[in-house]
Amino acid sequence: MGDSLHLSATDLAALAFFLVVWVLHTLASDGKLVSRVSLTTAMNAQREAWMRNMAEREVRIVDTAIMSGLQQGTAFFASSSLIALGGCFALLGASDRVLTIMADLPLASASSREAFQTKMFGLVLILAFAFFKFGWAYRLFNYCSILIGAVPVPHGEASRNPVSGAAVWRATRMNVLAGKHF
Repeated sequence: MGDSLHLSATDLAALAFFLVVWVLHTLASDGKLVSRVSLTTAMNAQREAWMRNMAEREVRIVDTAIMSGLQQGTAFFASSSLIALGGCFALLGASDRVLTIMADLPLASASSREAFQTKMFGLVLILAFAFFKFGWAYRLFNYCSILIGAVPVPHGEASRNPVSGAAVWRATRMNVLAGKHF
């Protein structure tokens, strides 16, 4: 396979570009690339405000509806990545036909079967990673729902007790963690 896997300079440049962009995107979304507040950091502050406000409400229907929406979004992306993963395996099974079709395209360069399959395996790895990240985020949002249910119902000044504050903190941390994985 080593002799027949001749990746072109364009392939190697595309791989390098992809890896650089992935690292830069991760750094930017974590707020480590620039000194301004990142969207993730701003949303984490809003998650914290949401949990503090939630602790003051006796009826938490709005909060459970929001959590349901967050879970549905993660489930959608998890199932989408799983469908795309199945498509990649279908392409791997039909490599020869795909290469024949690609050879007829005006801008496509000729690629060996092994190089095509290597690229597809790379895509499979990315989509599998995405599926597991979305699946984990779904589970964390589920845990957050449980933690929201564990926040004591407010009764006057009792809503500002240390038990309520600790419960809000746990729900906030879980929500932030779920959002990070999402």
